Amino acid sequence: MGDTFELSAAKMREQGMSEIAINQFAHLYDSWINDKSGEFIRENTVEPIKSVPNFHEIYETIDHDKAVNAFAKTAFIKLNGGLGTSMGLSCAKSLLPVRRHKARQMRFIDIIIGQVLTARQRLGVDLPLIFMNSFRTSKDTLQVLKRNRKFSQENIPVEIIQHQEPKLLEETCEPVSYPEDPELEWCPPGHGDIFSTIWESGLLNVLKKNGIEYLFISNSDNLGARPSRTLAQHFENTGASIMIEVAKRTQADRKGGHIVRDLETGRMMLREMTQVHPEDRRSAQSIKKHPYFNTNNIWVRVDALQKKLEEYNGVLPLPVICNRKTIDPTNEKKRESYSAGNCDGCCNFAF
Repeated sequence: MGDTFELSAAKMREQGMSEIAINQFAHLYDSWINDKSGEFIRENTVEPIKSVPNFHEIYETIDHDKAVNAFAKTAFIKLNGGLGTSMGLSCAKSLLPVRRHKARQMRFIDIIIGQVLTARQRLGVDLPLIFMNSFRTSKDTLQVLKRNRKFSQENIPVEIIQHQEPKLLEETCEPVSYPEDPELEWCPPGHGDIFSTIWESGLLNVLKKNGIEYLFISNSDNLGARPSRTLAQHFENTGASIMIEVAKRTQADRKGGHIVRDLETGRMMLREMTQVHPEDRRSAQSIKKHPYFNTNNIWVRVDALQKKLEEYNGVLPLPVICNRKTIDPTNEKKRESYSAGNCDGCCNFAF
């Protein structure tokens, strides 16, 4: 793969990163260096998804007693590795205040914990809550959980730590050196890292030992992604390995990822705008033609995920998306760097 990759791999080993983390970075690096991250999903190779089951229709048809049983086998994972840099925060984005309740400021994380505690109390289920934190968000998140007297969790960890990868200089492909703040030499690999992180942490075996069969994965800043026994039962009924929640697109969602079906394989998949050819952009942004966008709320069967990760030695072959950013995100005048990652919504490529 070349000397420049070996520089990055050596840097990762010096940082104590695992071989799984390095193998995942190798997949991302190879895709970037060979411009595979620029591959397009052309409009004539896919068909729109025109109809999906509606939540209210599902609610009317499920057995609500059975739904509690399905819910009792579900764990709630929140992607919490992002900083609120663009909002003036130097801590986890989930610590951003979003509303007031009884004269108290409520942050994303406070509302998430409240949703879980309410579901536990009302339905009599354990509902484990697990945060996928980054090296920058772990401390703040654990402090919040520790200070909440009502929250407790046994047998299942409250966090897993996602990997980190070196930022790369655009002109040389070498890892960034930034003595002013060495932490800025690193970045998380993207939400798709959730699967390698789950694999390496041993979480799947812990979950299975505690009777957990389903994972509900969502972003920490998506408060609409609350625990739902209705969807847990629906997911169980489908027998599918993976289920993605979608919503109707509006004009404000035209530039976001949307769900399509691959004509060759028949599989549904997420197509991000970076994967849309310029000639297809008008069609891809049509909310009439492509009416649904990805909410990044994902249901996965533990046994199916474990089997797939075993098949690929912990690194799923997900599509790669590259981001061009400055080394210091708070200073646009600093040199530009690249980071490569994948999104968890792309995991339907692997199933």
